[in-house]
Amino acid sequence: MWLKVAAGLFIPLLGTTLGAACVFFLKNEMSERLSRALAGFAGGIMVAASFFSLIVPALDQTKAMGKLAFLPVGIGFLAGMLFLLVLDLLVPHVHLDKSEEGPRTGLKRTTKLFLAVTLHNLPEGMVVGIVFAGWLYGKSEITLASALVLSIGIALQNFPEGAVVSMPLRAEGMPKGKTFLLGMLSGVIEPVGALMTAFAASLFLPIMPYLLAFAAGAMFYVVVEELVPEMAKGDHTNFGTVCFALGFILMMGLDIAFG
Repeated sequence: MWLKVAAGLFIPLLGTTLGAACVFFLKNEMSERLSRALAGFAGGIMVAASFFSLIVPALDQTKAMGKLAFLPVGIGFLAGMLFLLVLDLLVPHVHLDKSEEGPRTGLKRTTKLFLAVTLHNLPEGMVVGIVFAGWLYGKSEITLASALVLSIGIALQNFPEGAVVSMPLRAEGMPKGKTFLLGMLSGVIEPVGALMTAFAASLFLPIMPYLLAFAAGAMFYVVVEELVPEMAKGDHTNFGTVCFALGFILMMGLDIAFG
């Protein structure tokens, strides 16, 4: 059983690794249209995953509360967004649209970009860990198939994040091998965070709805703060919007078909 959990927790890292491998196949910089498309696609996947894989199971677990069933989910969702907001303010990084954010430091822009992607991978790792813990400890609303689908969905949206780290580093003249390694390392925090969360979740089973909603709030923060501004900036915004819809439909279909 734990072997299945471990395999599922490491699937998202595969997505980041494949994205980082773009340095071996693409030019030094991604086109603006491709950048908008990948941001939109990733955003659609994350929104669908947050709703169908996290918020809906959380609401199912609180339905005994009747009309107040939304309260634990709302509290957890807000806590997740606030958690990412605090990290966003404290950790020096740049947004995916390359605008500066966080406290001023002497770090290079590419280093801040690496920190930004690593920061975004933390809640995604927590999401996977929480969902697999829900299945592992017998929450009937969560199946192994739905947990694996969520893990695969996050791996799909991790693909552009791996490229976002490796491609700018390559454009600055860094060797391809080193840029690939750094891109892959930006996703290592995901399985680490997922494993820690999965082990710790057994202590918090009574508040599992809060945890699921917390993870959804953290993912929504990334979408609203990073991915939507990136796909809606400059030209080719309609292209990003269409890809957002495609990502949402793909993740929704996977979750309903296999969840």
